Amino acid sequence: MTQADDLGRVVIPKEIRRTLRIREGEPLEIFTDSDGAVIFKKYSPVGEFASSSAQYADAMNKAGGIAVAVCDKDSVIAVSGVPRREYIEKPISIGLSALLDKRQSYYADERGDRISLTDEVESHRISCLSPIITDGSVVGAMMSLRTSDTPSGSDAEKQLISAGALFLSKQLEI
Repeated sequence: MTQADDLGRVVIPKEIRRTLRIREGEPLEIFTDSDGAVIFKKYSPVGEFASSSAQYADAMNKAGGIAVAVCDKDSVIAVSGVPRREYIEKPISIGLSALLDKRQSYYADERGDRISLTDEVESHRISCLSPIITDGSVVGAMMSLRTSDTPSGSDAEKQLISAGALFLSKQLEI
């Protein structure tokens, strides 16, 4: 049982913070349901643009012929060119989380980089990744995906993914 202090603050137990990957200072949304339960949810600026991200991923998939995914720092927000059910709202992989922490673009090499979008489904790996940065913080990423039998990304693919991430970054700043 948790109690609110005289300022209305509530401590979220360490086990829950660790499970949900809630870091100190991370914004949370607070909701109530019809039964009076209080619900804490991690705030995702990229999640606010889920439908726009999905439309943009679809456009990139059709224009570039590549599988595209968009994620926030915790889960997959949008995909195109791969089965949606396998990826949407699934937690991102530990490897992808580590890439986001590095705050830089990533390009798979031919030597066998094997970073999956999620730890649950490993059929598609990240080919090119560009972080979505808003107000100096990484809030997610746009990436192209490949299967084991498709080659690494071309320069055009890298530019397309980079442009997509920059576009979403600008949309989040508005």
